Amino acid sequence: MPLLQVDAVTAGYGDTEILRAVSLHVEADEVVAIIGPNGAGKSTLMKTIFGLLHPRQGTIAFDGHDITHQAPHRIVRLGMCYVPQVANVFTSLTVEENLEMGAFPMGKVDLSDSKDRVYAMFPKLRQRRRQLAGKMSGGERQMVAMGSALMMNPRLLLLDEPTAALSPKLVAEIFERIAGINDSGVGILMVEQNARQSLGMAHRGYVLANGENRHEGTGRDLLEDPNVGRLYLGG
Repeated sequence: MPLLQVDAVTAGYGDTEILRAVSLHVEADEVVAIIGPNGAGKSTLMKTIFGLLHPRQGTIAFDGHDITHQAPHRIVRLGMCYVPQVANVFTSLTVEENLEMGAFPMGKVDLSDSKDRVYAMFPKLRQRRRQLAGKMSGGERQMVAMGSALMMNPRLLLLDEPTAALSPKLVAEIFERIAGINDSGVGILMVEQNARQSLGMAHRGYVLANGENRHEGTGRDLLEDPNVGRLYLGG
């Protein structure tokens, strides 16, 4: 059984239908990339999986549990965390305080081991643990956001545009950190505009267009597919 199973999910806002019978799955310890043009429904799909938006049709299962209409705080406790594209850190708090906020659902427990694990993945954050997140660069904030999510020791991490608006050097660093997270045993479902790079590191990928599944396959297969290249990868 896949770690995450999304079956024929239809969802939207008000009278507007964004997703139309979208299906995907993520195996444990796998990196899966979702690519597609702007307005394809990628971020809406992530929000629907995480319970921020409830589907009108279809089902979502995580680790054998039906989470189709579950609230996000319950989904977090099952082992799934979500890093949105924007507003993903507390800018007025330090790096360390952001990490502690990430573990808030755990209650009053010793966070030393969790912090050490995050700092091992993101050494730069240990060096700047007393710095306000609002004073950090975009790439550093993204590391804080991912580190905060990892404080819950999730089995699956949802990343919505983790490299948006970053320089090429920082994009490469964020992808390197994502690979390291996956190597530690965490599954990754990632929406990305840097399609070639995300497919290059992904085990599998999905292409969404107009709220529908258009292509799926291994990362390499999608990169080598001439139709995917022409329509979604810029040649």
